[in-house]
Amino acid sequence: MPIVGWVIIGIVVFLLLFFALTYNSLIRMRNQMRNAWAQIDVQLKRRHDLIPNLVETVKGYAAHERETLESVTNARNMALGAIGKGVGAQSKAEAGLGGALSRLLAVVENYPDLKANQNFLALQEELTSTENKISFSRQFYNDAVLHCNNTIQMFPSNIVAKLAGFKAGEFFEVEAPAEREAPQVSFS
Repeated sequence: MPIVGWVIIGIVVFLLLFFALTYNSLIRMRNQMRNAWAQIDVQLKRRHDLIPNLVETVKGYAAHERETLESVTNARNMALGAIGKGVGAQSKAEAGLGGALSRLLAVVENYPDLKANQNFLALQEELTSTENKISFSRQFYNDAVLHCNNTIQMFPSNIVAKLAGFKAGEFFEVEAPAEREAPQVSFS
């Protein structure tokens, strides 16, 4: 076989190998991104499960704060309803729930007996821990999206991504400027 034939075979083998390795890398990144989103879902489920107990504990002490308690319950229901409707919809619903929770915790300030209640303190600690885990999970998800999007959009892997139908991932973002501010809650 002439040298030109070997060169052509070498180029074809190289291109096939490049395509296969890049495709597998894209699959790995997409799966990491999906796993990261699943981890957010796990923590959000935990948060959603804690909220009814927190509301019931506060209800016993702050019966006349019905509007605040109902807004937390409604925000939780909206967040549950946004599951599976995409990152943007779920992000918006969860931000609304976070705002309702911070208003509820601000109401607690008016009830010294409630702040000392062991059930409330345990629930508050669980909720704080869950919020931290949600924050870390969102960061991990956004890092996975960034890595995947960079690979999908950068040359030469963008050629393989386009041929294989890979789409850029959606970041978990806070949309309203007020949601970017940390709620000020003090239990002293």
